[in-house]
Amino acid sequence: MNEVISDYKHNQKINPNLKMKHKLIALLFVFAFANMSGQAPASKTNYTNSKLPAEEAVTNKSLKPLKKISLDDTSILIYDYDGSLFSWDLEVESIVWTVKASDAHTEMCANKITIHDGVVYIPFINGEIYAVDNGTGTIFWKSRIGNITDQIVLKDQTPIIANGKLFITAQNQNQSSNLYALDLKDGSLAWNYKLDTPNNDIEPLFFNNKIFTQSGTNVYCFEANTGKLLYQKSFDETMTGKPVTDGESVFIAGDKNWLYALKPNSLDVLWQFKIDENQNNVKERIVCHDKKLYFAAQGSETSSIYAVDSKTGTQLWKTDFKGDNVEYIVKEVDNLWGYTRKKKLFELDLSNGEIAFEEKLTTLPISNIEFPADENLLYYYCDAGLIQFDLKEKDENVYYMRTSLKDDPYSAYLKIIRE
Repeated sequence: MNEVISDYKHNQKINPNLKMKHKLIALLFVFAFANMSGQAPASKTNYTNSKLPAEEAVTNKSLKPLKKISLDDTSILIYDYDGSLFSWDLEVESIVWTVKASDAHTEMCANKITIHDGVVYIPFINGEIYAVDNGTGTIFWKSRIGNITDQIVLKDQTPIIANGKLFITAQNQNQSSNLYALDLKDGSLAWNYKLDTPNNDIEPLFFNNKIFTQSGTNVYCFEANTGKLLYQKSFDETMTGKPVTDGESVFIAGDKNWLYALKPNSLDVLWQFKIDENQNNVKERIVCHDKKLYFAAQGSETSSIYAVDSKTGTQLWKTDFKGDNVEYIVKEVDNLWGYTRKKKLFELDLSNGEIAFEEKLTTLPISNIEFPADENLLYYYCDAGLIQFDLKEKDENVYYMRTSLKDDPYSAYLKIIRE
């Protein structure tokens, strides 16, 4: 049975004299500490590379002045699973331009891209980030987080663009991870914050001029412009979910079977929703729309997609996928689309969770799903290349075929260039 737990306040009567005594003791302790240390504890937010070790410092090179670019709306960007990104012209079916990392130690995509004002921001696994003209592939600037050449630095990251900055989380070394804010004009360091645990592979959330992210059992809230840590809250489980918002609250799932609704101005828990036993691993499989949360939890026997009221945490419906696991979900128009580990493509009615469309594919998607203007088509990427799927004919057309296949690719990413 699903369970929602709301917060409550408990008022206690405290003796005024005792309360004053406690305040005095606290002040004396602060003064004593200041006398011993000579200064208040230093902030963990850095604004200069001079305070960072080489494996955490940011280097950047500006090649051309950044400017707004018109969109090449005949192309789709393909971040191939070998780690190269190229623009594919959908009309003439040819590659327009290609960029790749300078020295990645292995062929791997593992990240997503963002288009802002016609500029494509590309994170590579080796810590490099490029700002590229979407039409020509011309590079405006290159930035690099750290000097690590034999490990994955950026993984499962989407560049978050807001307030003239790019926000991203990096795994700098085995002992630490960092949240970075880069200046959008040239990729230089604006600020960074050293997080408490390594191996962070969830993209941060920008909301109301704040950045929300997680690390281990902690959730953080930063002032986006300055990097000032505003709030930090610890939980009894590792917070592995992607943070999302309905415009009022922030939602994040743990690695067990709880989904939390948090107050953005304090990170206090508003409510928490218990997912079915033996289900977890929500991670990035969560969508917020029209004051409702839709998320997929995986399980050893059954994977389920839940719909929950974002104000109250009340379950609205649940759809089970027995003997299978939901790998990906996305909202498109008025419905929810996704696919499973066993190659089932599906569409769910958002109002009741009923299956509106399903088809067993012959190819296994390893990317997101992109929907062109033609309502009868969709695109996804598989080990063989780009697939154009005809929803009427239920036909899989290999639109771009790779010259070689790689065993067990990690992921790929697609982005149709459009407004």
